[in-house]
Amino acid sequence: MESSPSVAAARGDKNGEEENGSNSMRTAESMLRLLPMSLCIVSLVLMLTNSQSSDDFGLLSYSDLGAFRYLVQASGVCAGYSLLSALVSALPRPSTMSRAWTFFLLDQVFMYVLLVAGAVSTEVVYLAYKGDAAITWSGACGSLGKFCHKATASLAITFAVVICYAVLSLVSSYRLFCRYDAPIGYANKGIDMSAVFRT
Repeated sequence: MESSPSVAAARGDKNGEEENGSNSMRTAESMLRLLPMSLCIVSLVLMLTNSQSSDDFGLLSYSDLGAFRYLVQASGVCAGYSLLSALVSALPRPSTMSRAWTFFLLDQVFMYVLLVAGAVSTEVVYLAYKGDAAITWSGACGSLGKFCHKATASLAITFAVVICYAVLSLVSSYRLFCRYDAPIGYANKGIDMSAVFRT
């Protein structure tokens, strides 16, 4: 049985709308994945150029502190992943289950990697500002104000990237779990549930 021209035209319009919606979603996701890449690069540059000398502490660089070295490494790796994931998500090909699972897992992993790096570095910056007499750590930011300000700015950007990855984790979670069907509801089959819960 041949379909009428009006039905065929309606189907064509529907397919065109779905394709346009898919293209716009793909573009939006790619742009959202490029945002943390640019933020990671800014945070990386701030920390790599962060060094200052003082009479009390001598020359201090980010590489002298393990927490800042870890933050630099995490920012560099996350910038590379953001660029790669943006390129992959921009490709006009259907999303597979393995691709959805890969994005879901990697978005979660990199979010927590950056969160840990930011938390550890935040503790170092806090001690640099406030000090801790119990462990004979005196506040160093009075002598190294420029170093502390750049480290604080880098940390703020890092936590902004964590928020971006949290949003991306929600997007990848939706893309993954919307592929699964809802659980099948079973009929009661004549069982009196009120009698089960009766005290």
